[in-house]
Amino acid sequence: MVRIKVQDWQTEFSDLMRGIAGAFMFGAPFLYTMEVWWKGNFTSPPRMMLILGMAYLALVLLNIKGGFRAEQPRTRTQILVESAEGLAIALFSATLSLTLLDILHVETGIDAIMGRLITLSLPFAIGVGIANNLLLKTDDEEADSAQRKHPLRSTLSDAGAALLGAIIIGSTIAPTDEIPLISSSLDPTRLLLLMASSLLLSYIIVFEANFGAQRQRRAQSGLFQSPLSETVAAYLIALAASALMLWLFQVVRVGDPINQWVSYIIVLALPCTIGGAAGRLAV
Repeated sequence: MVRIKVQDWQTEFSDLMRGIAGAFMFGAPFLYTMEVWWKGNFTSPPRMMLILGMAYLALVLLNIKGGFRAEQPRTRTQILVESAEGLAIALFSATLSLTLLDILHVETGIDAIMGRLITLSLPFAIGVGIANNLLLKTDDEEADSAQRKHPLRSTLSDAGAALLGAIIIGSTIAPTDEIPLISSSLDPTRLLLLMASSLLLSYIIVFEANFGAQRQRRAQSGLFQSPLSETVAAYLIALAASALMLWLFQVVRVGDPINQWVSYIIVLALPCTIGGAAGRLAV
């Protein structure tokens, strides 16, 4: 009986991590869009309810075949309940991310805060709803992948995939005004929290959310192939990719202050880390 309860908690934890991972993987580009924040300032309560209703309806439709739980819902009641849970996960993820980036301020008023959160909750909710369909592989595919990969080749493949994923996501955000705008309000403590959150999200997406080839990935040998070392190495790649893209798009220049370089790179590294994690899952 105790063993069953432990397994139930482990399954529940994996499902929640999968939902959070899906939310960030799909919602990260919207998180760095200032128009989404500003529109939230002028969103009326009826429009907020409409956005929540749309997010919930999207989750209901997605939960019929996808969802964030390993076990698909069998009844209409389960679909409705799990859709409500998915919406709660989306709102929590949006709140956490906007707080980390210092986008939510008490002085802006409760209406503006709620507007920003609810506006952002729609793409985050879609990410939760399609979490089980994101980069999901079967056990057979995991076994085939394990047989094909040599440790050194696996290390190079993961590094390349992390770099490619970081560039794909980061290149759409690096040239925008959001990076300087967000960085200007972040103190060193918040930058450290952003780094820790990036590392934690990377670990959750690759090693805790039960996306593709997770068991095979944990069992790999070779350079930087343990969960901790791979997560740190992938984050360093994301930092390097962020610096390169910021320089290429002339957001930072050689003569700029070092603290400006550091803050810009850390802010951009969050979506780059998420993109890198998605890239590592795909190989």
